[in-house]
Amino acid sequence: MSNENKYPYKRIKSLTKVKKSVKLYIPEDNILGAFYNAIRNNTVHRLHIPHSSVFYVRAAIEAKTGVKYTLQHVESAMLAEGMLDKHDCI
Repeated sequence: MSNENKYPYKRIKSLTKVKKSVKLYIPEDNILGAFYNAIRNNTVHRLHIPHSSVFYVRAAIEAKTGVKYTLQHVESAMLAEGMLDKHDCI
């Protein structure tokens, strides 16, 4: 079965070649949407979703201080404090 029959949309050919994998940080307001887009575009390998503890720590900081930091900021702080391993982060 050819890909043309399998997928109802047209596939756009990339004009540039990616030499190495680049992890993209997802928009914070649409994590699930970014995941589904990555599945649809076959770019899941480039998507970085932070460890679940990053979400919990950010929520705890926001509840205590009222400041909502970005996931990337909290993740890098947790990495610096030794709360995450390097392989868990970008």
